Amino acid sequence: MLGLRVVWGSSRTEPDSGRALLSHGACVEVDSDTEAVAGHGFKLGCISCKMRGEVEASATVDWWFKAKGEQDYTHIYSYGDTMRGTITDDRFTDRLYWNGSKETLDLQDGSLYILNVTFNDTGTYQCYFDRTLNYDYYEFRTNATKFITLNVVPKATRGMASILSEVMMYVSIIGLQLWLLVEMVYCYRKISAAGEEALRESAAEYLAITSESKDNCAGVAVAE
Repeated sequence: MLGLRVVWGSSRTEPDSGRALLSHGACVEVDSDTEAVAGHGFKLGCISCKMRGEVEASATVDWWFKAKGEQDYTHIYSYGDTMRGTITDDRFTDRLYWNGSKETLDLQDGSLYILNVTFNDTGTYQCYFDRTLNYDYYEFRTNATKFITLNVVPKATRGMASILSEVMMYVSIIGLQLWLLVEMVYCYRKISAAGEEALRESAAEYLAITSESKDNCAGVAVAE
């Protein structure tokens, strides 16, 4: 199930689409996808919003990985004060790229992108934010940890939510078409009935006028 949390407040994080800052002052936390296709790329999403968006801050992000069947986590990536990422595990050499906040130390999006996913990438990923909030007279340090359980499949599969959404879309389209058809039939019958009533009234009025004209003609003849 998709998780989402919105935090409002001003922030200097880059307002790119899909980044931590989606609109003026809004940081949106969205859970990462959890199914990757072997041989393709995959985004490990990790967003941690500041509770006080107006406060200046700096943060570092570290990633750990525990492969399926293993007991311990291994540090695989870090992104820190130099605004450059470092891969620390040979299994991910040249395959991990920073996909989070750019050109700022105030990190709120710590996402990574994996190239050429393999079945060995199946497992649990841990994303760790270490953040320092800079107030006027003191600093406050806080952290946040998020876990992503990744499953690698040979080909893309459609989730139940996607199937249900498509079914509901077709049901809505068919329902709308039926409603429009009923409305057209109703309007046609109403217009047709109104037309017939108007014709009957016109015919009755014509007969009344004709009858009155005959009576007038008869009166004139008698008078002569």
